[in-house]
Amino acid sequence: MKRILLLALPFALMTACSNPPAAKDNTAAPAPAAAPATAASSLDAAQLTANHWLLENAVDAAGKRIDGLLVNPDKPVTLDFKDGRLSVSNACNRMGGSYTLEGDSLSLGGMMSTNMACVGNLMEVERLIGERLQNKLTVRALDASAMTLVAANGDVLSFRAEPTAETRYGGEGETVFMEVDAQTKPCPHPLMKDATCLQVREVKYNEQGLEQGKRGAYENFYGNIEGYKHEPGVRNVLRLKRYQIKNPPADAPSQAYVLDMVVGSEMVK
Repeated sequence: MKRILLLALPFALMTACSNPPAAKDNTAAPAPAAAPATAASSLDAAQLTANHWLLENAVDAAGKRIDGLLVNPDKPVTLDFKDGRLSVSNACNRMGGSYTLEGDSLSLGGMMSTNMACVGNLMEVERLIGERLQNKLTVRALDASAMTLVAANGDVLSFRAEPTAETRYGGEGETVFMEVDAQTKPCPHPLMKDATCLQVREVKYNEQGLEQGKRGAYENFYGNIEGYKHEPGVRNVLRLKRYQIKNPPADAPSQAYVLDMVVGSEMVK
């Protein structure tokens, strides 16, 4: 049996995006159909970091839908703002760069990207979003539920807010690594006689990414890992965020686990 395990180090190798700055368009963008949710003078920068921002609609300066940005409604282009950096996911590669918010302007530094080839339409999604996330954008609206950005060429990008785990659980999570075995096992419960559980064990790494100590025995995992879908026959090592749940019900777990990334996988026969 061949084992393949790729450890994700704290920083991913990034290469510069090749997308050129969008051409300047002096045509005035049409006025919004409705008043903005939040006045530009009262934009709350904390809203940026409190949410994931999922692209719901994109139109050009003439109001025509930009279909190439909206091809995958189940995994829409998503923006995340944290520690002065913007990251973009659900395109082909992960993209990121610095940002500042002043008044109603969102100024972006040079966007960087990983360098993978992708199948299907993801390369086009990456090109289109990269062209629009250039230099300075206007924040037309920003509140706890929605954000509207206007690119330099007048294109309008509309996002819906989805609270981050830090927002939902009221604090920063603890990073842990966990190995999930290839098969689940029965774990009967008085209220769930036919229940099955993931089989997990903790994995420890030092700051250089080298594994420390020996892995223990697998144990039943009673609960859920947000964002993780188990595939029978595949053993995974996961990087997770673990959060303490404040005042959980008596029969509920006191900790929540959220998938950060899958750092290693192997097929098990």
